[in-house]
Amino acid sequence: MAGRARLSPVGAPTRGTTNPNRLRRVDRWLANDPAVTRLLRRMPDPLVVDLGYGASPVTTVELLRWLRRVRTDVRVLGLEIDPERVAFARRAADPPWLDFRRGGFELAGARPVVVRAFNVLRQYAEHEVAGAWKVMLDAMPDDGLIVEGTCDEIGRLASWVVVGRAGPVSLTVSMRLADLERPSIVAERLPKVLIHRNVPGEPVHAFLSALDDCWAAAAPHRSFGVRARWVSAVGMLQARGWPLLGRPERWRLGELTVPWESVNPL
Repeated sequence: MAGRARLSPVGAPTRGTTNPNRLRRVDRWLANDPAVTRLLRRMPDPLVVDLGYGASPVTTVELLRWLRRVRTDVRVLGLEIDPERVAFARRAADPPWLDFRRGGFELAGARPVVVRAFNVLRQYAEHEVAGAWKVMLDAMPDDGLIVEGTCDEIGRLASWVVVGRAGPVSLTVSMRLADLERPSIVAERLPKVLIHRNVPGEPVHAFLSALDDCWAAAAPHRSFGVRARWVSAVGMLQARGWPLLGRPERWRLGELTVPWESVNPL
């Protein structure tokens, strides 16, 4: 009897750069975001895919630890196109909770409810992003979510977009406040769909420029600490009419989420 046909990986190998705690900002968000946690808690099989984990499985292992705070029986599957990376990562596997497989945007036949794809689409052209999202979503349940973004090498700057069946939902920026000069520094780590749109006339440029203005205006609050200055700046941004999502206590972490409509490219 013929076996089930294997799906060929769709995509190109990632560059492979990875470091412990590099993705801690998005991991922390995933373990606390109401939409993600509700999805994980109500699904009969809470499978999460970590797409393109790189040369080391360390960030996939960390993802499982964070998500176990939401649900103890969550499963995480790491996917990479490079078979040598998969073979190396399998040393850290703990089936059925943590496993590694060769695969790309087609998700290797898995049907996850959440996909974390970080520093993957950064190496693609902007016009290829929507197609990659579609390939992933076609392999997921109707209410599945993609969390796709990028970060710097040590995880101090990060941003990500949440994508569902109907399209992008939100943009989150997250940055280490202790040594922050200006919030718009995160522009260099915007998701691929936005990184080339940070130019005058585009909504994402207006968003980051307004955040910079509020950061400058909040300078008197720095005597109370950098967190106080940031929270004041975000409050000013909201007062200017920018719609902010999520709980205000998340602001203290250097995190800020806006609906996609407010940064949707023209």
